[in-house]
Amino acid sequence: MEFGPEFVTLFDRVQIRYYGIIIVAAMLVAATVAARLARRDGRDPDHIWGGLTWAIIPAIIMARLWFILFPPQQLIDQGIDTLWFFQNFFDLQNGAIAIWSGGLSIFGAFLGGFLGAYIYIRRNKLPIWPWLDIAGVAIPLGQAIGRWANFVNQELYGIPTTLPWGLTIAADKRVAPYTSTVDFPVDGAEATLFHPLFLYESLWSLLAFIVLMSLFVRARDRLRPGDIFLLYVMQYSVIRFLLEFLRIEVAIVAGVNISQVVTAAAFVIALIVFILRRRQPNEQPETSTATSS
Repeated sequence: MEFGPEFVTLFDRVQIRYYGIIIVAAMLVAATVAARLARRDGRDPDHIWGGLTWAIIPAIIMARLWFILFPPQQLIDQGIDTLWFFQNFFDLQNGAIAIWSGGLSIFGAFLGGFLGAYIYIRRNKLPIWPWLDIAGVAIPLGQAIGRWANFVNQELYGIPTTLPWGLTIAADKRVAPYTSTVDFPVDGAEATLFHPLFLYESLWSLLAFIVLMSLFVRARDRLRPGDIFLLYVMQYSVIRFLLEFLRIEVAIVAGVNISQVVTAAAFVIALIVFILRRRQPNEQPETSTATSS
């Protein structure tokens, strides 16, 4: 067994990347918490694991597809655009299939995972809003853990900073305009430090998990089914929109940051739905004891 900076090698040939280990761990921890919340809410926790099996594959596919369709501008400047990804589909280092090298968009993961979970919910005739509330509590915990996979890959960092918690980035992990090790040193007292955006989002997501968990446990009788999920969407939209101002690798479409457009739209839609539902009679969360199929 050999341990490298990004992977562990088994039997001198099988590489298991820390990126994948952390992502899987994040999903399992989040699903375990969701299952306990479901049981606490009088629902069958097996539906969590059933929904996860339906969500995981489309989530991975859509996460990678979103990244391929909207690659960062720095990659496009290097000639690695959407067409390049498909022309080099089976390139095990950077091609479309190389999900283990990073390049998974949370927006695509959210859409794919939602689609898979929605199909499962409909097939099992479950009420969608209460289950989305459970997901809204557990997902930020998974995000808080999963963002450390970006640390392992030395990605999701921001512009240079002089703050003491700034992050050093290896020369081969940098993108323009910070690739010069002369202008932006790698080692020593003069080493250039970068904003650790993965850490900011991880800490925010952990705080969001604590707040949403508290609402789920203590205030569900005063909330409508689905309110917690809508709050999750709104809070993540805010932090992601703001962090995009610090991010180096951004996806630009028609001259605008596509991530900021998506998060702004998600926030507005979630807020409108949240407000409109204030005018409806408050319904207590339904309980379910149905078994999964």
